[in-house]
Amino acid sequence: MSDGAVATTLFGVFMVVTVALGLLAVRGKGSGGGLAEWSVGGRSLGAVFIWVLMAGEGYTSFSYLGAAGWGYNFGAPVLYVVAYMSCGYAVGYVVGPMLWAYARRHGLVSITDMVAHRYGKPWVGAAVAVLVTVFLLPYIQLQITGMGVVVSTISYGAISLDWAYFIGFAVTTGFVVVSGLRGSAWVSVLKDLLVIVTLAFLALYVPVHYFDGYGDFLGRLIEEKSAWLTLPGSGGSPYGQGWFATTTFLNALTVVIFPTTVAGYLGARSADGLRRNAMWLPAYNILLFVPMLLGMAALFVVPGLTGAESNLALLKLVVDSLPAWAVGIIGVAAALSSIVPMAVFMLVIGTMWGSSVFPLVPRWRDAPDARRSVQKTGSQIVVVVAGALALVLTYVAPNTLVRLSLISYEGMAQLVPMLLVGLVWRRLSLVGALSGLLVGVGVVCGLVFSEHDPVWGMNAGIVALAANLAVTLVVTYVCPADRDERPDGEVLARDPISDPKETTDAVAAG
Repeated sequence: MSDGAVATTLFGVFMVVTVALGLLAVRGKGSGGGLAEWSVGGRSLGAVFIWVLMAGEGYTSFSYLGAAGWGYNFGAPVLYVVAYMSCGYAVGYVVGPMLWAYARRHGLVSITDMVAHRYGKPWVGAAVAVLVTVFLLPYIQLQITGMGVVVSTISYGAISLDWAYFIGFAVTTGFVVVSGLRGSAWVSVLKDLLVIVTLAFLALYVPVHYFDGYGDFLGRLIEEKSAWLTLPGSGGSPYGQGWFATTTFLNALTVVIFPTTVAGYLGARSADGLRRNAMWLPAYNILLFVPMLLGMAALFVVPGLTGAESNLALLKLVVDSLPAWAVGIIGVAAALSSIVPMAVFMLVIGTMWGSSVFPLVPRWRDAPDARRSVQKTGSQIVVVVAGALALVLTYVAPNTLVRLSLISYEGMAQLVPMLLVGLVWRRLSLVGALSGLLVGVGVVCGLVFSEHDPVWGMNAGIVALAANLAVTLVVTYVCPADRDERPDGEVLARDPISDPKETTDAVAAG
């Protein structure tokens, strides 16, 4: 049997197992539970499932491709990923339980629900759902593309890019439509086991196989490629200290309100589980050092990679030196690192539309039974449509979503004042929050699309967020929230651990 056939067979077997595992996740759950069961796992996932799910969202195909490619091209700047994720987990230690308690108390399942409830305007949630969908679609497309590159490479060309794109979409849609967040959590267990085993192996194997161990590898790196070990990195990179610090700060704030992260929060059984989870998650970041280091190791093994080809730095080491069965297993781990986050991205888009957009339709707005029925079904349809749209654009106009992906994270950061500030400050008005959001999104789009990112050595998103916050505060000072806008209570989102009453109310609501 040829190398391509061996690797492809292994890949096919694991894809069948992936779909089966996702479907088994909801065995015995029946069709009940509605949108909450499908979108946030019935708010019943334990600490282990939440850990693997949220770790799975953070460890995507970027870790095998982009992280290795950034390590190959620039070096040290790629460490911003480890920095912001670790800082984000620290922020999530505080913010996660607050969002969990607020959503559980009011029966909410997404950030758009929270915004609509906070400001008392359902149309605001629907508008935010549309905006967030624009920011999330590029992530689906990037995971489809990443999986396509991985599968085509590890199959030694036996599976074309086009077929690999379709397989990624089909496998993900196959289980997420039926099993929702619970299925994603189950598949995350398989994915994390493979990721941990394969990266631990590569961390030991590559330096020994291509060098005389880490001593020789790091010694050569210091002597021959020292620019890769300091900021701003190699090749006249614009990613210096200012960019590194501002990007870490911005992304640490943003990751805690990212819709996929919030889905993990809301699926938790308890706030205390989220606390423990925030302490455990940084341990997973150790794995991120492996593709970064191996990307730099590829500088000596496969020099001269340019452009998008540099993203294959790690996979070229794998295909070049390992037997086909090992290549297949590593490829499956990389493919699942696309499938799990892709599933959650598709899931949260469907959830936002099901909970915030469809209930506004006059036919269902005043008919509770019909509304509940259409929310879940409509959400599942949106999952398929969103994934199919990303797939089609991957085929016919890949650069469209690639361009949008430039503003995805920085654009999502502009929701921080509306959501986080709004949930702890009663006086924040709707007009203030919307004004700030519009200014922030406008500034970040203008800077990024005019190729002024970084700007003044800083992440363009942090400049936009500063403008956003300033406008939000000024407009709120001039036009504070009136009594109709203010929900009851002195504080909107409380810490459910430090406030015993909040814990009791949240558990009773669950």
